[in-house]
Amino acid sequence: MTAKIITVAQQKGGAGKTTVAVHLAIAFLEQGLRVAAVDIDPQESLINWFKKRSKSASDSGPSVKAVQGWRVESEVRSLARDHDVIIIDSPPHAETEAKIAMRSADLVVVPLQPSPMDLWATGKTIEQVTAQGSRGLLVLNRVPPRAKIAEEMTKATRNMGAELAHTSLGNRVAFAASLLSGRGVTEAASSSRAAEETRALAQELLDVVAQTDADAA
Repeated sequence: MTAKIITVAQQKGGAGKTTVAVHLAIAFLEQGLRVAAVDIDPQESLINWFKKRSKSASDSGPSVKAVQGWRVESEVRSLARDHDVIIIDSPPHAETEAKIAMRSADLVVVPLQPSPMDLWATGKTIEQVTAQGSRGLLVLNRVPPRAKIAEEMTKATRNMGAELAHTSLGNRVAFAASLLSGRGVTEAASSSRAAEETRALAQELLDVVAQTDADAA
């Protein structure tokens, strides 16, 4: 399997990029894939999660690296030789590293919270994805139960220039709670609704990338 590169990007802060990246990385790992996670956000939230994981009882996990500047592209190419999936957690602004991460990706996942403010801000991210010649996929994140606004958001995203994932992630305590223990939600709460959503999203992303490859062949 040629390494598939998935960049998680969103110019608006607080959309849950790192949370999505971590849980996807663990879900891919549980499928038997060799996973690398690259943190190019100066805040290094993903790195901090990995440090917590290293101190816990967990003795396995994705390869995790913090990379910034011109080294991003070369580091991703290097990791691609030994991994099946690479998840890139990008900074919340259109910095050079974020553009490189988008350009390098087979798919750019854009977390989007169900609010008008997030919707309006996301347009700029999609413009950047398009400018880098990449394929974007919007993912509704932190969706409240029985929220009518989620339905309205689904309609509103139809003309944004990127598809909307069939799978959404709910506003569930299990996502944050598992991170505190250095784990993913599919490990810490394997039978939870949050874990089911994460596994479904991970599979959907792999299917989308595979379809993109098939269309390009």
